[in-house]
Amino acid sequence: MILTAPAHIAALAPMASGEGEGYQTPTPDIFWQPLFEVGGLTVTNQMAWAAIITAALSFGMVALSRKSAVVPGKGQWLFEGFYNVPRNTVARDMIGTKEFRRFLPLIVTLFTMVLFYNLAGSFFGSMMPVNGKIGFPIALTLVVYVVYHWIGIRKHGLGGYFKHMIPEGLPKAVIPVIFPLELITYFITRPLTLALRLFGNMFAGHMLIYLFVTGAFYFLLEGDALLKVVSIPTFLMAGVMLLFEILVQFLQAFVFVLLTASYIAGALADDH
Repeated sequence: MILTAPAHIAALAPMASGEGEGYQTPTPDIFWQPLFEVGGLTVTNQMAWAAIITAALSFGMVALSRKSAVVPGKGQWLFEGFYNVPRNTVARDMIGTKEFRRFLPLIVTLFTMVLFYNLAGSFFGSMMPVNGKIGFPIALTLVVYVVYHWIGIRKHGLGGYFKHMIPEGLPKAVIPVIFPLELITYFITRPLTLALRLFGNMFAGHMLIYLFVTGAFYFLLEGDALLKVVSIPTFLMAGVMLLFEILVQFLQAFVFVLLTASYIAGALADDH
């Protein structure tokens, strides 16, 4: 087993000090955060936080659900309020009151995982969203991808599912043009944009925060008197960006499950 320092901590020193070479801007390498190696397997910071968050959420939700009462306590009240966001605002409104209940476990689980995986980028000691590594958004998207195709094939049949992709009333002469575009949308564009949207927002937001933080440290440690003064608003701007990033983290979790619900609703619909 080989232990290594988290890259986001080790990287701050050379970027902030410049090591005599001036300020060095952050690079995507800061997202590679190996913690230790076991054989040929490297366990990263994001993998560790994903495991910790998943275990903590599972334990907390099971514990709260077992202690549920007619008159809710504070913990149950908070849990039910959180649960109602994906339940009522997303699943029920997008999928419909008739079908939404059987998809609630998926929608609530995805919303919870995406949100807290994103918020790992705001925890002291982590400061790097789990979804800032493309592998995690791809894994979550694959679940959605399999589910909505499986639902559509189960409802319409294999041939009927492909026929369902063609808008009703479309002139036959246009079908050869539209059908390939619909195939690309269903099988390529949807999963690609779902994963890249989540990854891109988490990646870009924290690159920007790192830019402000390391720049502020460089001004403070290496700059002249004027730059040391400039470091104060730079630190403040990093804080503002962190608060803005927390908002984006919530919005991206909401958008992820909103699109998931819309794909499921589309697969269940009788027409395109």
